[in-house]
Amino acid sequence: GPADDAEFLRRVYLDLTGTIPTAAKTRAFFADTNKDKRAKLIDALLEGEHYAPRMAEVFHIMLMERRGEQEAWSKFLLESFKANKPWDQMVRQILNPDPRDETTRGSAFFYSKRLEKYGENPTDYPGLTRDVGRLFLGMDLQCAQCHDHLTVRDYDQEHFQGLFTVYLNVSLHSGLPFPAVSEKVMTEKLAFSSVFNKREKATGLAVPGMEEIAIVTFEKGKEFAIEADRKAKLPGVPAFSPLAELAKRLPAKENKAFARNIVNRVWFILMGRGLVHPLDLHHTDNPPSHPELLDLLAKEFVAHEHDIKWLLRALLLTRTYQRSSVLPSGEAPRADRFAVALERRLSWEQLLRSTLVAVGDGERKDASVSDAPEAIRKGFIAAFEGEAKEAEQAVEPSLKAALYLRNDAAFLGLLKPAKGNLAERLLKESDATKLAEELYVCVLTRVPTNEEKQEVEAFLSKHDKQREQAVSDLIWALLASSEFGVNH
Repeated sequence: GPADDAEFLRRVYLDLTGTIPTAAKTRAFFADTNKDKRAKLIDALLEGEHYAPRMAEVFHIMLMERRGEQEAWSKFLLESFKANKPWDQMVRQILNPDPRDETTRGSAFFYSKRLEKYGENPTDYPGLTRDVGRLFLGMDLQCAQCHDHLTVRDYDQEHFQGLFTVYLNVSLHSGLPFPAVSEKVMTEKLAFSSVFNKREKATGLAVPGMEEIAIVTFEKGKEFAIEADRKAKLPGVPAFSPLAELAKRLPAKENKAFARNIVNRVWFILMGRGLVHPLDLHHTDNPPSHPELLDLLAKEFVAHEHDIKWLLRALLLTRTYQRSSVLPSGEAPRADRFAVALERRLSWEQLLRSTLVAVGDGERKDASVSDAPEAIRKGFIAAFEGEAKEAEQAVEPSLKAALYLRNDAAFLGLLKPAKGNLAERLLKESDATKLAEELYVCVLTRVPTNEEKQEVEAFLSKHDKQREQAVSDLIWALLASSEFGVNH
């Protein structure tokens, strides 16, 4: 069955703004009797001020996997989503960053961060190659570097080496106040052999599943289309640029793997599980749960010029997205059937914003975490941020998060009464039923059940002489609950 208004409202706000709605917005939505109010809300949020920052955040987490922040990169993502830039265009700018273009040069952070050396370790070119395959094609080719993949028959060594040959010519370019990479001239194919049969092969640039690109050479002195600018410290651009060739071909309309990967990832972002899952293992022996649907979405996404906002809207309006997370009585549906809405992990950013909205004055409009107290921000990062270089996909409760919520003085300070905040408003309310309703609407974006109202009344009655502490404990209990900590 469909989610009720409360569940839908919380879900769509977390997905499109990165935070729960204020109590005022929650009550207004509950009171709206228009039959098309959900569609209107979706359209309003997609066109709202928080859409672009939220999508920039989502795609930063997906593409950089908590490797760090960078101002120019953040600006590139933000401006791209503000302009509703097509996904294929964004990827071309990521795969072939132009340091001479002030509007897009931050895209180089995807490469530059992965090209950094750590200690005495060599530059991780295999890791960069793997990430390009994983994140833009849905193919984890890591185990195909030295031989054909042993367990995935669709992944050949040539697939890895065809991408690897591009990145062996790329290096981190230093001396600029923004991320940048430089590219050496490619003159010959990359020789490789399987560790099993030692038979030598060679390849130039090749996108997996597409034809190899012939290497074009130039006479001495004409190897660069744009010479390096030593004064401005800008790298040169080879006349034959593997980065440019890759950027032209990988996101091409005829590359079905490219479209299937991104629609599968957006489906995961909204539904909690990919049609192909794990997200980076698209292959014959791991077929989509709904193959016709994945094909249709990929086809329509290309037909709509790789429009992320169009794709989001199409999925948000489906019965699947708007389905209840409550299991039918006596049933245990399979996760890959999407019979119920699946629990989804909240990022530390979503948790922090939602906490500030919940305990605030009920009218908070800002969806940024930048104005949060520094101690609170650092605490949420330490307690809830995912591990660097790991995809944030599963709901993973942790001991460090539990200890933070239980003991951190800065967090617990949010639960004490202050001018206009939730604790102060609750302390002023003598009616236990009204207090419970305000508490639940502000924190969980829903009205409490009769049983929950009775529990609140009993708790307050039991701790009547410590009412301020009792109110703080009630707020804490909801903030620390799994209901608040996940999207569902």
